[in-house]
Amino acid sequence: MNGKGTQQRPFPVDELSRAVRLEIAAELRADGDGEKVSLSAGRRVGGDGETREYLFSCRAWKQSLAGEKLLIRGSRSRASWERAEVTRMQDGKVKVRTGADLGSEPFNAQLRKDETAGLESMIDRLEGASGSDNSPVNLTTAGWLLGAGKPRLARCTTPGDFIRDYRDRRLNAAQRQAIEQALGSDLTFIWGPPGTGKTDVVAAIAEGCYRQQLRVLFLAPTKVAVDQALERICDLLSGEETFGEGLVQRAGEIELPSLAAKFGDQIDPARIAGRMSEEVTVQIAAARERLEANREILAVHTEAERVGEDLRTASAQRDDAGRRIMTVQGQLRASRSALADIERQMRELGVPSGMFAKRKQAKLDDLGRAHWEHRNTLATLDQHLSDARAAHQHHASRTGALEREFTILRDQVRTIPAPGPVRKASDLLRQQLTALEQKLQKITEAVRKNCRVLGTTVAKAVQSRKLLDSTDVVIIDEAGMVNLPSAWCAAGLASRRVIVAGDFRQLPAVTRASGDREATPQDKDHAKLWMDRDAFATAGLVDAAGSARRDDPRMVCLDTQYRMRPAICDVVNVVAYPDSPLRSGRDDQSRLPSSPLLDSPLILVDTAPRRLSYGAHTTNSVHEAVIHELIRGLQYDDVLPARKWHDQRPTDRMAVIAPYKDQVRALRGSLQYRFGQDYEGLVDTVHRFQGSQRPLVVIDTVAGAGGKLGYFYEHTGLASHTCRLLNVALSRAQDHLIVVADTQFLHAKLSPASEAGRMLDHLERHARSLPVDDLVPFRSAGDLAGLADDELARPAFFPADEVPRAVEWDLDRARGSIDVFCAFLDPQPVKKWLARLAPRIQAGVRVTVHTRDQSEDPRRAALVRDLEGAGCQVTVRDRMHEKVLIIDDNVLWHGSLNLLANIGPTDLMMRITDPTACRRVRHIVEHARMERPARQWRPGPPAGAEAGSGVVVDGSRYIRVPYDDREAFKQDMRAAGVKYAWDGSRKMWRVDATVPEPLLQRWLPAGEA
Repeated sequence: MNGKGTQQRPFPVDELSRAVRLEIAAELRADGDGEKVSLSAGRRVGGDGETREYLFSCRAWKQSLAGEKLLIRGSRSRASWERAEVTRMQDGKVKVRTGADLGSEPFNAQLRKDETAGLESMIDRLEGASGSDNSPVNLTTAGWLLGAGKPRLARCTTPGDFIRDYRDRRLNAAQRQAIEQALGSDLTFIWGPPGTGKTDVVAAIAEGCYRQQLRVLFLAPTKVAVDQALERICDLLSGEETFGEGLVQRAGEIELPSLAAKFGDQIDPARIAGRMSEEVTVQIAAARERLEANREILAVHTEAERVGEDLRTASAQRDDAGRRIMTVQGQLRASRSALADIERQMRELGVPSGMFAKRKQAKLDDLGRAHWEHRNTLATLDQHLSDARAAHQHHASRTGALEREFTILRDQVRTIPAPGPVRKASDLLRQQLTALEQKLQKITEAVRKNCRVLGTTVAKAVQSRKLLDSTDVVIIDEAGMVNLPSAWCAAGLASRRVIVAGDFRQLPAVTRASGDREATPQDKDHAKLWMDRDAFATAGLVDAAGSARRDDPRMVCLDTQYRMRPAICDVVNVVAYPDSPLRSGRDDQSRLPSSPLLDSPLILVDTAPRRLSYGAHTTNSVHEAVIHELIRGLQYDDVLPARKWHDQRPTDRMAVIAPYKDQVRALRGSLQYRFGQDYEGLVDTVHRFQGSQRPLVVIDTVAGAGGKLGYFYEHTGLASHTCRLLNVALSRAQDHLIVVADTQFLHAKLSPASEAGRMLDHLERHARSLPVDDLVPFRSAGDLAGLADDELARPAFFPADEVPRAVEWDLDRARGSIDVFCAFLDPQPVKKWLARLAPRIQAGVRVTVHTRDQSEDPRRAALVRDLEGAGCQVTVRDRMHEKVLIIDDNVLWHGSLNLLANIGPTDLMMRITDPTACRRVRHIVEHARMERPARQWRPGPPAGAEAGSGVVVDGSRYIRVPYDDREAFKQDMRAAGVKYAWDGSRKMWRVDATVPEPLLQRWLPAGEA
């Protein structure tokens, strides 16, 4: 129901609206992927019952959030984000108005961009859909995406009438079929795998539709995808007579530099209108300038009038205060005189005695009361006199200031025109300005009416009221990345024809609801059905397993690719197109300079022999070092530019793709060092490379350092995210594809039948193997002394038995600082390495040992005292696990190096000379310190305070656990989902007092359990 009587909404409006609302709820519960601003020291400063107002400090405001709709929630909170109105104050503080209850003094909070605004607009469009003429959605064309209706399917027999030089164009049979079917049908689906020329096809279709006298709305999910296709369309239509008047236009910001450079002036509506209305624009600017000058003149007159009036008021108040002073002074004199007279009479009466004593006493009593009243009157009058004098001084001071200000303004007024004529001139200017703006608006409208092909994003089209006066044809490119509600609304903008182009085996739409942990199973299933599926799936062209129904007459399949060398195409087919393999239509020659490192289209660098197992699965320092050294070699061979070259950018030839953001950040820092600066688009996750291509692509599989594969590899099947992500990553390569992988680890974790497993098997059989030792050398400690500086700076592996001597060599050469990260301490290694560190400390080197709290163990606590006694700084970090050595913030050792514990290096260690890597490790350490929820820490107990095991103090229950049982206690708490913390001042563990006692029974004293 829609709330208007019992009218039923047309199918599938309710289903789609529910899916969008689920997406909004999931987005508000999610952490968010964009930039965030941290707020601190908050306090509530106002608000009514529903809206609260807070004031926060902000140390690092992000200008990218200025003017955006924002969300807020407490830092580290898991609650949903709430919408907020945010104002940045001049002093840098941030005022927030929100419905969220953050408490009276919120310790800190975060802001991020509200990504739900577009979804809210989509709901408005969906719920406005009806069968009426003014419906924002054409139910017929929108319904075609769900398999409804009977759209006409035909093939244009005269494509040459609508596409210039059609017969001479280099198009294969499938591309021609797609173009001709699109020009002759109401509905056409074009399946365009990577490199198959889909963009050329949709550009030709747009050209043909234009020449069929149809208005075309071209849509894609990203700005870059819109711009890439629009550039091709402009190439085809730039010869048209009206091209410069807005024949093709771009709604929204142009992101592709080449499109902006070649056609920006011809397709940007504002620039077109500006060019066509240059004279009017000059007149408007002149009128506004004169009007502003008149406003300044009138402002001086107005200010002079205000100051003059204020001066008169202040003068009158000063004079009133003066008269009040004189009046009060007269009253004081009269009151003092009366008081003196009373005192005289009291003296004359004297002490009552004799036969008239009672009469005299009564008289004295009356005089005493009068005396008391007059004294009170004197005190009151004294206060009045003081107030009157203060008022007189204030008004006299203000009068003086206003007189000075008025004198200045009066002199200014004498030099400018009188206000009357200026006001008349301003009225006339406003009339002229209105007429000019109306004239300019007509030009803008004329530019809008000139548009025959409009390109914009799907989101803008769905959220805007009306981009074109009428839309005959809608082309949705990269439709596999468009969620169903958006695709349905977009198709419903067309009145005659819909073309859907894309690849349902490349990246899907980014959605959240189907994976929302707080959603019900029914809501997740609904989101999968009505939000996650793309137009190919809803039209019945792809089954649940991802297999295509190639024989469906609505769909044309492009099957020849021109991007990848045949060997690269083969691995893409193995992963993503086993049922519909692509043919190669390009040669097998590389366009890059020759290099021994690139002697094959497919290259596999197997890092299994040099695996360092530690840390999270989202980073791999061995792979980072391999890629760093690979690029060093390619720079040496002039394949890639060296540091700070100006005539070539590395992004012209190479892309490095990693599945996880943590590894991307690490690689960016490393490659910034190699190239001398950070290049946008050189290293990123798979999603950022959709729609692009490079001669050389390096794929870092990352897996191997941690204990699990990670979400990137979790799914199987042609419709899975893993298949789509691998497809996009592999198919970006034109000439050379290098895959860095720990094959042994992947084989142990992957199913051989999975897409990733098939890729690995194919690479091992067909790719040229590049040994990891050819890139990152395997060295002994004795090698270090004989190496040149450039060789010493290279990453290198060391076997476990060579690590101690190599570390000694580095320690002996430390000049500024040594940082040892070691969770545990043992007597023998502490004694051994302290003997090595002591001379460096005496030489002025700062030595810092980062370790866990060792106070529970008297033996290890004594080792801490030994270290401090030798001059080491000891930093205590709870729950630390890092095993790292940093020397002079330049040399980094990591792997299994517990330098000060009996569990020393047990396998390979890697030595890296890279300040960026050292800084990154420090950042990771600092970040780990903030993993706990941000809150104000509870102060330790006051001196003498005692709390026995099981006792509740300040909302926490304290539990004493024997040292040998501490790990069992932690396991019990984690299994029960109970948060715990060590209270060093009480030497006991602390849990929330609300935790049910049965969960703690094993650890409570017998009398408490």
